[in-house]
Amino acid sequence: MAGPRVVIIGAGVVGAALADEISARGWTEVTVVDQGPLPATGGSSSHAPGLVFQANSSKTMTELARYTVEKFCSLDVDGQPCFLQVGGLEVATTPERVTELHRRQGWLTSWGVESRIVTADECVDMHPLVNRDRVLAGLHIPTDGLAKAVLAVEAQIRRATERGVTFLARHEVLDVLQADGEVTGVRTDQGDLQADIVVCCAGIWGPRIARMAGMNLPLTPLAHQLAWTGPVPALAGQTEEAVRPILRHQDADLYYRDRHDTLGIGYYGHRPMPITADEILSVDEADGMPSVLKFTEDDFADAWTETQSLLPATREAKIEEAINGLFSFTTDGLPLLGESPDVKGFWVAEAVWVTHSAGVGRAVAEWLVDGHCSSFDLHECDVNRFEPHQLAPEYVLARDCRNFVEVYDILHPLQPSGDPRPLRTSPFYARQQELGAFFQEANGWERPHWYEANAGLVEGRSIVTPNDWAARYWSPIVGAEAQATRETVAMYDMTALKRLEVSGRGAAGFLERLCTGKVAKSVGSVTYTLLLDHDGGIRSDITVARLAPDLFQVGANGNLDLDWFTRHLPADGTVQVRDITPGTCCIGLWGPLARDVLQPLTDEDFSAAGLKYFRAKRAHIGSVPVTAMRLSYVGELGWELYTTADQGLKLWDTLWRAARPLGGIAAGRGAFNSLRLEKGYRSFGTDMTYEHDPYEAGVGFAVKADKEDFVGKAALERRRADVRRRLTCLTIEDPRAVVMGKEPVYDGQRAVGHVTSAAFGHTIGKGIAYAWLPAELAVAGRALHIGYFDQRVEAVVAEEPLFDPAMSRLRG
Repeated sequence: MAGPRVVIIGAGVVGAALADEISARGWTEVTVVDQGPLPATGGSSSHAPGLVFQANSSKTMTELARYTVEKFCSLDVDGQPCFLQVGGLEVATTPERVTELHRRQGWLTSWGVESRIVTADECVDMHPLVNRDRVLAGLHIPTDGLAKAVLAVEAQIRRATERGVTFLARHEVLDVLQADGEVTGVRTDQGDLQADIVVCCAGIWGPRIARMAGMNLPLTPLAHQLAWTGPVPALAGQTEEAVRPILRHQDADLYYRDRHDTLGIGYYGHRPMPITADEILSVDEADGMPSVLKFTEDDFADAWTETQSLLPATREAKIEEAINGLFSFTTDGLPLLGESPDVKGFWVAEAVWVTHSAGVGRAVAEWLVDGHCSSFDLHECDVNRFEPHQLAPEYVLARDCRNFVEVYDILHPLQPSGDPRPLRTSPFYARQQELGAFFQEANGWERPHWYEANAGLVEGRSIVTPNDWAARYWSPIVGAEAQATRETVAMYDMTALKRLEVSGRGAAGFLERLCTGKVAKSVGSVTYTLLLDHDGGIRSDITVARLAPDLFQVGANGNLDLDWFTRHLPADGTVQVRDITPGTCCIGLWGPLARDVLQPLTDEDFSAAGLKYFRAKRAHIGSVPVTAMRLSYVGELGWELYTTADQGLKLWDTLWRAARPLGGIAAGRGAFNSLRLEKGYRSFGTDMTYEHDPYEAGVGFAVKADKEDFVGKAALERRRADVRRRLTCLTIEDPRAVVMGKEPVYDGQRAVGHVTSAAFGHTIGKGIAYAWLPAELAVAGRALHIGYFDQRVEAVVAEEPLFDPAMSRLRG
């Protein structure tokens, strides 16, 4: 036996996959417990219809699904395959869905999964039950298929058992044992199990188990209808379980799968039917599987009517079996993976469907054994990504139910989130409402994207209206605000950006160890730097301002940065980290007239010499105490001005009165994004993530290689010599061809990369798209194409930055 003592709670597709993957990496002192029998434990895995479809807007989710397909194709139980690779077919019955299928095909191409758009006739050829009169086109993914979930569980249990893993059926977990903030074991109804690590893979019971370790999971079990027809005469004589591709009719929230001469029908179009984990019966209490609830026939009526229209052969059949089966939903539709922030050694792998199960098993196994995951970028799946308000029961229930309703909907990248809103508002919110702000949500913050008060600025300007898709949740005012920022001065609400305070006598050394740049500089210094993982991947890009010998302010990207800092705190108490975001606010005052606005309001010297670029100081703006940092993410002269929340409105009003006579405006996020791309500024989570290193991402300047040591340095030195891909700036001449992100990039007919961020550059008069490309193609002047729905958009590799490469405007 090798490795630490591990107890995995739950032996469904996730727990079995984790046990298999972790034992394959040499950790064999592993025990898996489940309250039910093996291999059909009674959870969601036991009744799951088994559809595995890889199309997803998330690269990570697609890659998790792709690994699941690859692994399940290699598994069998006594000759019975665990995966039926019949392919997947998504059909469109409306023109809008045809367009959406092209977008989805673009995602698959970007993420390296084979797929193609097929004609209506081809749809019928692949699935002869389909009504030709109803279908306009389809999306075919040949590697999709049907997972035999219970067989896959059994196959992985057998492999793990051969390596020494112990599986204990009929063991109900009663408590997670802890001492001094660390896991010590698990209490079951049949005795205690000692453990150094406990991983909760309990699925729909996850919130109840996690609560035993003091952890609040934003997960809701919701019922999803699944029905089976009796024999369909048109399928008579079908001896193989499945011969047609899995079929998805997303216009009606339906999917279908073969089962010999019958069909399975899954339906998401009914009302949300949430329950709590505590309401789910135990295995012994339930008549059948506890994850199966009584079928509500009335909710299925529309599904059956639509099914008979799309698949006329079903008119000769009846529904003979039907359930309301429970599945896990989260507030953002993504899994919950990682270690508790409060109890060391307690991990979760929750809200994972069969589609992604084997991939998650591998990811979590790597994370546990190696200390990081090398196969997948997990930043959007990390359980510690949530802000406190996102764990509120009312919020969780509302968003989880909304995600159920929207699971098959056509969602625009900028589509506003639903209730509950508003949740977090800056002190400037009332003034922004008066100016007619169009708000979008960011981590709960109401953030203006443009202001209707600036509509008059559009007149006389050349603001190109983009294509129909890009013009949604957009206004020509965005372009006017961007141009006005470069001409005069604009106020941007930057309150939504995460702010951390790092203090204590050990603060400087602590930050030096985590950051790639030199941050322990003179008081007043501000440093753009990176946080790396141990494999050299970028965990975040941050700014660090030294405000006093033992006091630093960090401009961070989100809660994962706070979690990373907290996990690395020294045990001696010499460093404290505090999230100061809720109690503070920030205005970005930027533009060529920014100094004309600010200097008359203060006795401090804000000249170029008085406060140099990337320096900070304390000052009073009128009667408001501020921390002023000379930074700009729009590429213009100016400052980030921070104050406490109670003084925020006064700061806004003070600056507004001074800016208006000079033509100053309030500007929104739409203009901000256009301007930052003109300057080539990266956005973590979009342009670069854990899977990228600084040299690939074009931020190698933030790495001080002569530093003695920092987290990730050794791995980074190995990666520096082997840069095979680069984050590359592309420009688009066609002013209406504004892409949105995640589209494939082509060199001739070969897909070679994908777009990250994109916007129209209202200063340079061209579309801008940043994309990951092979290093040999990242050469200025190289002509490429971007796949945009069913079009190919001409693009060319450009030198960056596109605006003010001499930095004269920033440093003036």
